[in-house]
Amino acid sequence: MTEQHQAIVATVVFLLTYAVIVSEKIHRMVAAFTGAAIVILAGIIPLEKAIHAIDFNTIGLLVGMMIIVGIARQTGFFEYLAIKAAKISRGEPIKILAALSLVTAVLSALLDNVTTVLLIVPVTFAIARQLKLSPIPFLITEILASNIGGTATLVGDPPNIMIGSATKLGFMDFVLNLTPAIVVIYVITVFIAQLIYKSQMSTQPELVSGIMKLDEQDEIKDPVLLRKCLLVLFLTIMGFVLHQYVHLESSVVALSGASLLLLITRQDPEHALQVVEWPVIFFFIGLFVVVGALEETGVIEKVAAWSLEMTGGNKVATGMLILWLSAVASSFVDNIPFVATMIPLIQDMGRLGGITDLNFLWWSLSMGACLGGNGTIIGASANVVVIGMAEKMGEKISFLGFMKVGFPLMLMSIVIATGYLLFWYFFHTITAMLVTLGIGVLLALLLKPASAMMLRETRKGL
Repeated sequence: MTEQHQAIVATVVFLLTYAVIVSEKIHRMVAAFTGAAIVILAGIIPLEKAIHAIDFNTIGLLVGMMIIVGIARQTGFFEYLAIKAAKISRGEPIKILAALSLVTAVLSALLDNVTTVLLIVPVTFAIARQLKLSPIPFLITEILASNIGGTATLVGDPPNIMIGSATKLGFMDFVLNLTPAIVVIYVITVFIAQLIYKSQMSTQPELVSGIMKLDEQDEIKDPVLLRKCLLVLFLTIMGFVLHQYVHLESSVVALSGASLLLLITRQDPEHALQVVEWPVIFFFIGLFVVVGALEETGVIEKVAAWSLEMTGGNKVATGMLILWLSAVASSFVDNIPFVATMIPLIQDMGRLGGITDLNFLWWSLSMGACLGGNGTIIGASANVVVIGMAEKMGEKISFLGFMKVGFPLMLMSIVIATGYLLFWYFFHTITAMLVTLGIGVLLALLLKPASAMMLRETRKGL
């Protein structure tokens, strides 16, 4: 098979795999694994290179965090937080909506958004039923909050985990560069959501008093286990904060935290491994191999060259293209396979375009892919999880019903992200110029006496 034929086969397999994932006719893990098997069996990518294409840092980080959260889930701490937030809101539905959204956003940043919604949604249903209100406004706002909160950190959303692993950007890089914009986007999004759903938030005073009578302490099932989980979670988060400074991969931090928690809690390893979402892990593995085949055959390099031609190699124009393309695409397809494709593409764009500092492009991809997930119910894994849980509880959120709220708010967030990224780029550029100018002036001042002395000595010699 010629190189051209290999490239065509790799592209066809990728597109078919993508189409099957989007259609949801077959489980996405099966689709990704089948695509991986085809490109290996067809000789498109050798087995050794297929294994090399798998990002084990991403896999390790996901497994480690799943084990930690799975054990912590047994304590009832997350239910405690949700009920506490409802009581702090004085049982007022519109304030509860904001409070649960805040808990969702914060937990999504520190854990991950899929795990967070799995923990928050059941409590949300209980509170909504206590108030005799539809849970749908709460659920939709929590979906939006989970994707926004997850954008703020390295571990909050799978796309960020993948970007961090591929670029060596650390936990604090994401926090310092993305969190300011995410806070603004979150506040505006929840404020607008409150305006949209305000008319659906009226309830009876006696039902509100029922919420205030709930005792959040009853949700804590194992205080001793809780203390151990909080200690390990704190140490793990501190590990993420420091990992780039002590030269440890984020996966090492997560797996070390999981190992420590298993050790001090004496949890049954078999039970602990059952909480790992293995279909998600193997979905990632298959996907990495399929995208690796595109990279192996040179398809991604050609797409990168074409993209650079469109933007003329200008970094700002390229970043804006990535931001908006990522946002719109991630609204209609799962953002995980999209980001898996974009990472090597951006790396090739940097190499071909001679762009040494790609951070502007990485932040554009992160914000576009993560925030773009709010556009439709299939845009992000957290969305699909919440929709599935709602259907099991007898509540259906339609595609158009979600899109009417989510897509305009997503576009609003991308407009804010556009302004922020442009400010970020020019601020860093101007700062670099000022630092360079300052160094030049300082050197000139330091060298001025020496220059004057050399000039005097030269004149004496003449």
